[in-house]
Amino acid sequence: MSEFFAQFAVPHPSTLIYIAMASIILGTIALVAVVTYFKLWGYLWREWITTVDHKKIGIMYLVVALVMLFRGGVDAVMMRLQLAVPDNGFLDAQHYNEVFTTHGVVMILFMAMPFITFFFNFLVPLQIGARDVAFPRLNNLAFWLFFMGMGLFNISFIVGGSPDAGWTSYFPLAGNEFSQHVGTNYYMISLQIAGLGTLMTGINFITTIFKMRAPGMTLFKMPMFTWSALISNLIIVFAFPVLTVALAMGTMDRLFDTKFFAIGNGGMDMLWANLFWVWGHPEVYILILPAFGIFSEVISTFARRNLYGYTSMVWSMLLISVFSFAVWTHHFFTMGQGALTNSIFSITTMAIAIPTGVKIFNWLFTLYKGKIVITTPMLYAMHFIPLFTLGGVTGVMLAMSAADYQYHNTMFLVAHFHNVIIPGVVYAMLAGLTFYWPKMFGFMLNERIGKATVWVMSIGFVLAFIPMYITGLDGQARRMYTFSESTGFSTLNMVSFIGAGIMSVSFLMIVWNIWYSFKNSPRDIGSDPWDARGLEWATHTPIPNYNFAITPDVTDSTSEAFWDSKKNGTKLFKGEIQDIHMPNNSGQTFVLAVFFFIAGFALVFSMWYLAIFGLIGILACMAYRSLEDDHGYHIHKHEVEEKEKSYEKKGGAK
Repeated sequence: MSEFFAQFAVPHPSTLIYIAMASIILGTIALVAVVTYFKLWGYLWREWITTVDHKKIGIMYLVVALVMLFRGGVDAVMMRLQLAVPDNGFLDAQHYNEVFTTHGVVMILFMAMPFITFFFNFLVPLQIGARDVAFPRLNNLAFWLFFMGMGLFNISFIVGGSPDAGWTSYFPLAGNEFSQHVGTNYYMISLQIAGLGTLMTGINFITTIFKMRAPGMTLFKMPMFTWSALISNLIIVFAFPVLTVALAMGTMDRLFDTKFFAIGNGGMDMLWANLFWVWGHPEVYILILPAFGIFSEVISTFARRNLYGYTSMVWSMLLISVFSFAVWTHHFFTMGQGALTNSIFSITTMAIAIPTGVKIFNWLFTLYKGKIVITTPMLYAMHFIPLFTLGGVTGVMLAMSAADYQYHNTMFLVAHFHNVIIPGVVYAMLAGLTFYWPKMFGFMLNERIGKATVWVMSIGFVLAFIPMYITGLDGQARRMYTFSESTGFSTLNMVSFIGAGIMSVSFLMIVWNIWYSFKNSPRDIGSDPWDARGLEWATHTPIPNYNFAITPDVTDSTSEAFWDSKKNGTKLFKGEIQDIHMPNNSGQTFVLAVFFFIAGFALVFSMWYLAIFGLIGILACMAYRSLEDDHGYHIHKHEVEEKEKSYEKKGGAK
């Protein structure tokens, strides 16, 4: 019995891990106690766990993203603290390996991905005038599979040990010989479960956008964010199956001693690297394209101008999506693949900067002669343009294969990646969150705190990452947990640590802003507090479960239908209110996802009987669904009319 429980122990415990264990356990107990005390279990089950409302599912993605932002941020501060001074003993080598591995996975897959999926869910049906997504129940299942994958990955920190082979998990380092504890099993299996949910999301939103647009909304009348969502989800559908297959092969190598990625016995460790980056580099554009869509919405709204070069913006995103699958080998410039291959992928990598540059200039031309209003979302966009451009320029430097021998595996590369992702994705997500907050919750975030947050975050960002370019060029390797005084890196690493601390303050300011605004912001803001342009602002606040009482007709409108209706008198809502058909909630999807979690946890520890139990549960849920007869329900005409009248009395959108 003692041997059975010993396998769940953390193999490299430390005081910090024990503190984390205690915090997680006590926090979980406190959460359960609060929900029980206030008798919220029934409410959570009816209104959230089983919901198929795209808006509520989006908000659940948002909650996960914000929690994981905190989780990954703590990892980041720990790494910068470890490297703040030479020969630091705050983290040992093993713990540092685990921290930078989990930081990368959490921030990319469990923070950035749910953040963009939140916007997909909340915005896309509203922007195209739909009542919900094409497959509402699949949408619920996609969230819970993602959630279970995220949960499975995060419990590794206190049960069995975290992965330590880097967020790319290269073989043979990720094989049983060099990663003997179960951390990499968590990586392989949790990402498969979460990835299934993401793939379902991709299929769902492609179908939604192609099949459920409002009458008159042609493809080239869609809002720019919806275009970015469509292209991003197309990349998901092509890229995520590659990751799923690679993870399945890696799982079999670890659990069944197959030799897909072994150095000998017919295996090939570079096969993993190729499969990973065939997914991994398009993944960057899965994140950045929706961010571009958010900035397009924000900049056109607060420049009080139509987005300049709409058609070129669409085609540039389509070109980026194609190029994203033709650049993965630039990760192997220093791995002996030959001058011809390096030259080809060097050219494709540089070429992807061209459509990206088109977008930058289109945003600048939108601002040109615009009546610019500096709000918090607009300030994020203003800071994004120069900071992201700097990241893009250093990306072109890295694209030069000969020069990459100097840059590769140094802090220069770390600085470049964060210089793209933080201004490009994090700033966009925070801009969009601030922009759409009143539509979600009926009150606005405080502008003074919000603007101060942007400046504090940007100051912290510059101090945290610009020094890394210099230390990287001077030879500081990434993934090294310490350095000596003689290297001369001390001062700049301390500056980076101070910058990381300032960025942490900015995220605490966001939390303070939410709390302060919740307590003090007025609720009588109407349905269009920003004087915005898209259909998502043409419905009430709070948004009814059916979104629109009458489906919008945008035949006589441009891509900014709501703006046209306000400024040109174009009529959006034609016809009369009718009965509205809506889908039923589903608890079966949650149960199915729980069985995935059980099976995944069992596979991590090779508990075969429990794994079989989980598999049987999965098959039983699928069989039940195939036999279920569920036709949804109707909201009758008189109920809709009464609800609309109640909104109009409060000054809601007509």
